[in-house]
Amino acid sequence: MKTHFVLKVTGSLGAALLAWVPLAQSAQPATAAPQKSEYQLQMEREQQEHPVLKIGAALPDFALKGVDGKVHTPADYKDSPVLVVMFISNHCPASQNYESRMKQITADYAGKGVQVIAIAPNGPQAVSPRELNYSDVDDSFEAMVERATHRQFPFPYLYDGETQAIAHQFGPKVTPHVFIFDKDRKLRFEGRIDDAMREVNAKTHETRDALDALLAGKPVAVETTPVFGCSTKWNSAVAGKQRELKEWAAKPVAVETTTLAGLQQLMKNPTGKMLMINFWATWCGPCQVEYPELLTSYLWYRSRDFEFVSVSVDAPSDRAAVTRFLNEHHSAIRNLQVDTEDVYAVQKAVDPKWQSGVPYTIVLAPDGTVVYRRDGEVDILKLRRAILANLPDVGMFAGNQAYWRQ
Repeated sequence: MKTHFVLKVTGSLGAALLAWVPLAQSAQPATAAPQKSEYQLQMEREQQEHPVLKIGAALPDFALKGVDGKVHTPADYKDSPVLVVMFISNHCPASQNYESRMKQITADYAGKGVQVIAIAPNGPQAVSPRELNYSDVDDSFEAMVERATHRQFPFPYLYDGETQAIAHQFGPKVTPHVFIFDKDRKLRFEGRIDDAMREVNAKTHETRDALDALLAGKPVAVETTPVFGCSTKWNSAVAGKQRELKEWAAKPVAVETTTLAGLQQLMKNPTGKMLMINFWATWCGPCQVEYPELLTSYLWYRSRDFEFVSVSVDAPSDRAAVTRFLNEHHSAIRNLQVDTEDVYAVQKAVDPKWQSGVPYTIVLAPDGTVVYRRDGEVDILKLRRAILANLPDVGMFAGNQAYWRQ
């Protein structure tokens, strides 16, 4: 009996994922293959258009801007006997789960002549909002700087998202995808870091094995492996993002009137999901500044167990101004407006810790527990990280909560 492998592709969890999955062993004749989805066909086309660099190939030349503001080229690393090129991304939960292992590999082999660099291949304009549902930032260069600083990357982090010229030559299928070159800068390994999304479950460590072999002057036993992660977002594939934004733009914007009793009920969080509530007013400058970022955050996380309700504390007579503001920002969420001008009564009904004006933002767990509150304009990164640290782990991305609680 033989074990066969099939390429399995899924777009669940807001991240396009590739995996090589073993089929059950069987002595029976194979059944007819199921009809391929549009997404599977798209992935096959992309792999044909962007073939993976072959073992033995020379290191492609590059000149890429790093988060340190410098332009990096292969010549910068000519004195390193081994060069590791990792394709990673900000938004991908698989890439995030491997960050600590990337950092540890960098530290463990730095004194042995191994240089590790990371390249971000994704085109930011090809990443849809839903694909950012595990991230505090997008895949832009500015966001790379933030991620590298926040997570203290010990390796150069280089941007290829604008032209993807280097990604086209390497052909990374997913992030993360590792390529290792010897002293002659010939490719000796391409594939995964190890065989488990959670480090504690890893049984094989192919990247470390390849490095150990090269440093010992031995051939690499396993030269290529399957990879698993979020598919590379090629600039040519923007249709998915456009469809999602078009779908969002078609949603209606409406305003409901709420009472103090209604606010008290809202604070108990009847949604069964994590709930973000933002209190604002049309006359509030900081409210107008932060509101688009709050909506963007909702667009990112709405595919998970997350809801957003906005509450205007404008006077009931200012309904037209409230409606106009919400339409300008296309706030197609649940929008409420209080039925009273008594803002002190609103504060009392909502939260005794609300001690000043608007904006006021609070995030509630499904059981009503407060996981974030802010009197005044939010720090959007701190808000997003608090949300991500409290959204439940899901299947293959178990450990994501822990990542965001670091």
